[in-house]
Amino acid sequence: MLSTLEARLLRYLKRAYVPYSHRPSAVVLLFSDGYYVPGVRVENASFSLTIPALHNALTTAIALGRRDVVAIMLSEPLDLEAQALLEGFQEDLFPRFRPESDRLFVATSCENLPMPQGELSPFWTKRISHATEGIQEARKVAAYAHTPESSFPVGCLLELDDGRCIPGVNVEHRDWTRTLCAERNAVSTALSYGLGPGRWRALYLSCVRRPERTSPCGACRQVMVEHCPELPVWQDRPLEPEVLSVRSLLPGFFALQ
Repeated sequence: MLSTLEARLLRYLKRAYVPYSHRPSAVVLLFSDGYYVPGVRVENASFSLTIPALHNALTTAIALGRRDVVAIMLSEPLDLEAQALLEGFQEDLFPRFRPESDRLFVATSCENLPMPQGELSPFWTKRISHATEGIQEARKVAAYAHTPESSFPVGCLLELDDGRCIPGVNVEHRDWTRTLCAERNAVSTALSYGLGPGRWRALYLSCVRRPERTSPCGACRQVMVEHCPELPVWQDRPLEPEVLSVRSLLPGFFALQ
């Protein structure tokens, strides 16, 4: 059973975006029903915006409405940074885990791991036919946000060229520096599933409680522009959505390549 997850890890390592360190890492989260989600390391020219593989996988699970993680398998031993991230999320999101090895952690409440059934679909239940509908669906996605500190949920949908959409939500951490925004959540999920920027058609974004304030933060703009500068970003507004390209949202953006 664990050999199946090991084999998947090797495949996911190839999806890591590591043009600066050239050190790929990947994670697989196994759920109680046997389905699993991947997470890969996603680096950025602004190094502090790098998303570690474990952070990627955990926030993907939250955006997909899944918190029933029973096992975590990593491509490399859990370091102190990843351990702190996991401990912060265990307060109110995920179960406690016991180490079975330096790369495998099992939920303390789990006696027998389920047989892996396959990769969990990362897609939202509905396809988008027009921008207003995209914003309406992004508002629904925001219901999965985890915002105990700010009470400011944000939802987004990253639309692919075939009409399917990947959801993203903001996920807060008790260490505020580890909080991940909805846009980066969706982007990192797409990369983990091998759905690169050549497939991205548009992003729909909503700050549901303050739609007039809907706009990507600077960190999200920097991450998105590195992958897809011409991506249209539809932003929620009280009357009708406003669209701008990522490039126009961050003129003169920083790049190393």
